[in-house]
Amino acid sequence: MTGTSHHPHEDEPPTDSPTDAPAEAPALEPLSALLTETDGRLPDPLLDELTDLYASNAEFFALSGDFPDPYALRRDEVASSLNAELAHPAAEVLLAREPGCATAPGSGGQPSGRLTGDRPPGRLTGLAATLTEHPDPIDPYPWIGLLLIHGDLHRSGRGSRLAACVEDRLRGAGHDGVRLAVLDNNPGAFVFWTALGYRAIDHRTDLAMGRPCTVLHKDF
Repeated sequence: MTGTSHHPHEDEPPTDSPTDAPAEAPALEPLSALLTETDGRLPDPLLDELTDLYASNAEFFALSGDFPDPYALRRDEVASSLNAELAHPAAEVLLAREPGCATAPGSGGQPSGRLTGDRPPGRLTGLAATLTEHPDPIDPYPWIGLLLIHGDLHRSGRGSRLAACVEDRLRGAGHDGVRLAVLDNNPGAFVFWTALGYRAIDHRTDLAMGRPCTVLHKDF
């Protein structure tokens, strides 16, 4: 993410307005909880959903350079990326689902959803990754490393709604602020996050790939 973090991704392009958010927040589920139930393995239906989510944001991943060919993403590449997200003990990947949302592509008209447990299914509409303890000991704030909304749902307000849910989760855990980094080649993302109250505090080079980034901060 930045020169002081090994967290690998940035944030989604700004494709919705903060004032047009859906009436209800999505249900958030930690991916780690699901992996505990499935012996650490991503169930194939869920991996298909996640691959579809990532592939629908190919333009963003073309900017970030995280995948060799973001327009031809493979399931194993997505699985490897998620494993990298969860490699840090303070990392959390949150799945955002909306039971009332339109059905996912290829779902046969049925709501998509995980096939374990007794929770009601719902379409996977987004994903957020956070790092609650920064590797730099002098940085006391959690970081948002990745926020994605399915490409079919861009400009629906779901990005700002998911961001608010992540902020609420971090605030509830006792944090009084949050940080993230935006790639300099993605100026629209800077507009999106600053519209949500984030302010630029630093400019750094990404440690993993040497990408120039702007660091943003928001107080709770």
